[in-house]
Amino acid sequence: MQTLISAALQFPTIVFTFLLALIALYWLLVLIRLAPLELFERDSLRDDHMASTLVSLGFAGVPATLALSFLVLFAGALSLAIELLALRWMALGLLRVPVGVLVVWAAFAIASPIAAAVCHSIQRALHRYQPFKRRCLLGATVIVAERQNDEYATATLLNEPNSSVRLHCKAGDCPEQGERRVLVKYIADEGAYRSVVEQHYMDTRVRLNKLRLQHKQHPNGYPT
Repeated sequence: MQTLISAALQFPTIVFTFLLALIALYWLLVLIRLAPLELFERDSLRDDHMASTLVSLGFAGVPATLALSFLVLFAGALSLAIELLALRWMALGLLRVPVGVLVVWAAFAIASPIAAAVCHSIQRALHRYQPFKRRCLLGATVIVAERQNDEYATATLLNEPNSSVRLHCKAGDCPEQGERRVLVKYIADEGAYRSVVEQHYMDTRVRLNKLRLQHKQHPNGYPT
């Protein structure tokens, strides 16, 4: 036990120990209803905030707080294992800082698909509860079931045929039966979502990623 505590307090594992303590405190506040469940959620994926970043990592349809909890938990476990199996046996000295930063990056990179897989395995059960059926569904893919009128349509979440979400029809882009669409905005007053055709959504993300890459390569906005 002493060995585990010592390893948990060594850099870089102490980073995850601190984050896990914050996450535990947050869930305690959620349980006593002093903190919102949708802490990091937004009404739209348009802006580049944490929720949209998690969607790009494969956590679409998963509450951001839950995704972060699993991500930090698995990354922390990997960091602890690396500390116990390798780092504590090495005389790193000042090299522990750059090595630790590399371990943090690697732990998150490896943990991300694992955490996403676990979250999606419990996703269907989560969607039975109303708090998990609002903003956290942004980025999820749906299949249009039918059009109710010129303003709304109904759809089911991909791989969840018993689910039901309400789609808002936008002028010139109303969902058609059988279409695969991605939820991109939640309209709280209507309890409905705006959506775009799945292929358009994927094409837009690819284009935005290319623009971000070009901006990083040319920070002044001009080619070198």
